[in-house]
Amino acid sequence: MAHKSPPSEAQQHIARRRVARRLALIGVYQWLITDNSFQDIYADFQQDTALAQDFRKSDSAFFHQLLRFSIENGAAIEARLTPHLDRKLSQVDPIENAALRIATCEMLNHLETPYKVVVNEAVNLTKKFGGEQAHKFVNGVLDKIASETRVHEVKADANNRPPA
Repeated sequence: MAHKSPPSEAQQHIARRRVARRLALIGVYQWLITDNSFQDIYADFQQDTALAQDFRKSDSAFFHQLLRFSIENGAAIEARLTPHLDRKLSQVDPIENAALRIATCEMLNHLETPYKVVVNEAVNLTKKFGGEQAHKFVNGVLDKIASETRVHEVKADANNRPPA
């Protein structure tokens, strides 16, 4: 039987960020449904046994930043998303809405994360928690957000693609 080596530091970092994104999705979803404050939602994460256990496995600073920015800058994020939607953001399913908000926050504030990773993580969360075709909608909107917020990165990626 082959010995499985422990995850590298980079793999652990990726895993902690993935948990943080999932928790941020839950927190933003909760905010969209309840309109509770960031402080109340954050406190719930500390008190709920299952969430607190996951919180300890997350990149807590990253989670805190995603959740806080998504809630406290809701209007700015909505203004960024609205031109790319076929309906009002308030009419978008809350899971899709939350995924779009946290991914937009990450695209704006975490340039160390490649835009393709941000889009892929949001799509995966939407596949797991959203409606059957929700991930396609989220992918399309986030591709447009990336082309606005990560212009140089998107251009460089397009220039490195093999011709069709």
